[in-house]
Amino acid sequence: MRGVTLPKHMSQRDYYEVLGVARNASPEEIKKKYRKLAMELHPDRNKDNPGAEAKFKEAAEAYDVIGDAEKRQRYDQFGHQAFAGGGAGPGAGFSNIEDIFEAFGDIFGGGLGDMFGGGRRGRARGPRAGRDLRIALKLSLDEIHSGTEKRVSLKRYESCGACKGTGAEGGAAPVTCPTCGGTGQVRRSQGFFTMSSPCPTCRGQGKIIENPCKSCRGTGKVQSNQEIDIRVPRGVEEGVQLRIQGEGDVGDPGGPRGDLYCVIHEEEHPIFQRHGPDLIAEFPFSFTQLALGDKVEVPTLTGRVEMAIPAGTQSGKVFRLRGQGLPGMETGRMGDQLVRVFIEVPSKVSSRQRELLEEFAKIENENTGNKSFFEKITGIFS
Repeated sequence: MRGVTLPKHMSQRDYYEVLGVARNASPEEIKKKYRKLAMELHPDRNKDNPGAEAKFKEAAEAYDVIGDAEKRQRYDQFGHQAFAGGGAGPGAGFSNIEDIFEAFGDIFGGGLGDMFGGGRRGRARGPRAGRDLRIALKLSLDEIHSGTEKRVSLKRYESCGACKGTGAEGGAAPVTCPTCGGTGQVRRSQGFFTMSSPCPTCRGQGKIIENPCKSCRGTGKVQSNQEIDIRVPRGVEEGVQLRIQGEGDVGDPGGPRGDLYCVIHEEEHPIFQRHGPDLIAEFPFSFTQLALGDKVEVPTLTGRVEMAIPAGTQSGKVFRLRGQGLPGMETGRMGDQLVRVFIEVPSKVSSRQRELLEEFAKIENENTGNKSFFEKITGIFS
């Protein structure tokens, strides 16, 4: 922390007492307490309390010492006498409130200084950047798998062609604001302090337009429909935002365009569900296929692939087809396709099928050593 010079022995009260913190308080606690006190004691908030200004400066003196590790060590050891000779400790004094904001800018972060017009000298703001835009972008799993380029339509602000973006009729250049002289700020003195605020005439811009353009009403911008091609990388996921730099609204003259953010939304697929880079699908098979085993073809995003079903496969078994999923958005590594099999029970059977099934059931019941799953479960409760 930079040293701040203060009136010699402005305060003889204990610095910890001034800030209302314990002697073993952490630097974070001291910093937080001082900022709170500065907000409460600021003279502009206490115009009917003449003593607030002295307390405000007293708090600054206290924080200047115990908010600095080296000075705090000296103060803890020698008290106020540690700075009796001036030097690096309290000595010469604040000239105005801006000195405090400048010295403790890390404490206020611009917030307190801006609130009361202090902390930095008034200046005209630079040209504003254009506004960022956001749109939804729907993609199919096939497009996510391979990557794609999508053309989207959107409304955005462009520079007015009639005034070439200046906002002035015929493209004339803006003139210096007569109220603030081009600084964008107006300053006024109130007692000990000088405060600044945005100029009400130019709204902080430092320049004004004398004869506004009729096409854009002096804004320098007009809204129009645009078509933009967006390149979508492989493997993007639901909710991801793609940033297309410089495709938002046009900024003020000399300022950059805003950006365009495309929020990815995945369209529902009739077969597959996504889990990261993996795809999950459920396919029905007959009892005989699972019982006797089979070789089948299952669909993937790139076509059909052969999958072997071993004999005795149980309903609900999950098979993994490696490399048949989606590419990872960051790694590019292909995920897998997970295939869950289940038994499809026919709603109608022929007389011959019923005859064979009944015979199978009879043989199954005779085989007492092979209890069914249902019998095993009911046996637990009996």
